[in-house]
Amino acid sequence: MKKIVSKKARIFKIKNRKGYACVCLNCLTEGRTVLQAYQRMIKALKRERIELPEITSLQVKRLVKDL
Repeated sequence: MKKIVSKKARIFKIKNRKGYACVCLNCLTEGRTVLQAYQRMIKALKRERIELPEITSLQVKRLVKDL
């Protein structure tokens, strides 16, 4: 399995909707919370045999970018 760092994931607030989106390596996931969007990304990348490390909710909040 190929491993990547968590900083490759970009998380942002979805405009005109509730929730957040996470983009990483041409995959897009959505979740009601920042942590849920990131956890769904871990699962999506696992299907492509790419490993994204599990991190705490405070570390995930640091990945949120304003668009």
